[in-house]
Amino acid sequence: MKIIPSSFRLGFIAAALTLAGAAQAATVALPAELPPFGKDKPLAVPNITQQTLPNGLQVWVVPRNGIPRVDYVLAVRGAGFSADAADAPGRAKLLAGLLSEGTAQRSSRQIAEAAQAMGGGVGAGASNDGISVYGNALASHAGAMARLLAEVARQPAFPESEVQLAKTNALQGLKAASTQPAFRAAKALDGAIYGSHAYGRTQETEAAIQAVTAEGLRAEHARRFRPDRALLVITGRIDSAAALKLAREAFGDWKASGDAVPDVAPPAATAPVQRLLLERPGSVQATLRLGRPGMPASGDEQVALRLTSTVIGTGFSSRLNQNLREEKGYTYGARAGGQSWRVGGAITGGADVRNEVTAAAMTEYVKEYRRIGAEPVPEDELAMNKRYMAGSYLVSTQLQGSVARQLAGNWLVGLPADFLGKFVPALQKVTAAEVQAVGKKYFNPDEQSWVVVGDSAKIAEQLKAFGEFTTVKP
Repeated sequence: MKIIPSSFRLGFIAAALTLAGAAQAATVALPAELPPFGKDKPLAVPNITQQTLPNGLQVWVVPRNGIPRVDYVLAVRGAGFSADAADAPGRAKLLAGLLSEGTAQRSSRQIAEAAQAMGGGVGAGASNDGISVYGNALASHAGAMARLLAEVARQPAFPESEVQLAKTNALQGLKAASTQPAFRAAKALDGAIYGSHAYGRTQETEAAIQAVTAEGLRAEHARRFRPDRALLVITGRIDSAAALKLAREAFGDWKASGDAVPDVAPPAATAPVQRLLLERPGSVQATLRLGRPGMPASGDEQVALRLTSTVIGTGFSSRLNQNLREEKGYTYGARAGGQSWRVGGAITGGADVRNEVTAAAMTEYVKEYRRIGAEPVPEDELAMNKRYMAGSYLVSTQLQGSVARQLAGNWLVGLPADFLGKFVPALQKVTAAEVQAVGKKYFNPDEQSWVVVGDSAKIAEQLKAFGEFTTVKP
């Protein structure tokens, strides 16, 4: 008698059970109507204690009864990319990255080890409107972390060795990124939307990186970092009185020097339409990007713009993604939506598609952009997107670190503390007519600049239907 290996027998049995289960499932009738969605839960608006220290530093404290941890975010307005000189684009990125790489008292390694010993970490990042320095630690080390955060933010040394290492890494990163079509497209689209405005200068250049010096970074830090342009957010297992005491001890003697960085002027509300074909010989796909100026974060239509963006091009279920990915199979993902900063913003969209469907994909973008402004969104689609946005927002604000970053980020772009709790109720009130009006105003396809990266020999003929494109060599 032939013996069948046990592994084979088990696999055969599993396959049989799977087929049987599938057959049984096929005979089970699904309910005619699925259960209704549960009632939306409101965001518990935190009680934010707000105080301004004599030196101008604003402090917001949000006590939480969660894990025994305290989170800090120090946001410095006017220290980000908008403060970079025209010949030093992206300088804020290097400045922020080097803050925790050495101070007057500690080396980069000592800073990391000190934070790790407190059960947390420190770091920093730059945006258009500012630089945020963040740290967290176990609640038992809240005071020590406040002092370390102050040391990193106020006394960075910018050691020569760390600066040179950061420059080397930045140059290598730029070299790698420059070969990617998405990088080239983003840089060109920023130029088309913002022109010479500071918001369009977030991408570093080789010359700008090479020009960085430790002395120059120290001067920029002294110019940009000042208490009267800063907000400290403290969240976690700490009461307001204790948190304010720590803030005064760590930052109370911080003094500004010199004149503050001038506020950046708003970018133009409109921009001439451009059509650029960035040559990439041999490319098997086309990188499509389109955009125009948008609105500041504090604009009256901001919440409606966020909802409109979600409907048309943010998330898997958006119209563009369902159209170009799920129905047409042109791309792995298509997107569009608004980006808003303190004094301006942008409407951007794009997808990477096969060469042979370049024109077809662009046609679908034009169709969806025109549709969002021409007809109201059906109520069921509007309700679905509101649920998605409200749910995502509620989930994203569960962690105390997220709350601190959200509050600091809102403040940088000009939104008040209570926006945290007002967003979802405001979202629920947005009507289909308001979405249509925002769509007509900001997604008019006739006002969008196009940037296409690809092989002109394969796609140039398709682009003629969308106007005259200027070819840019690599």
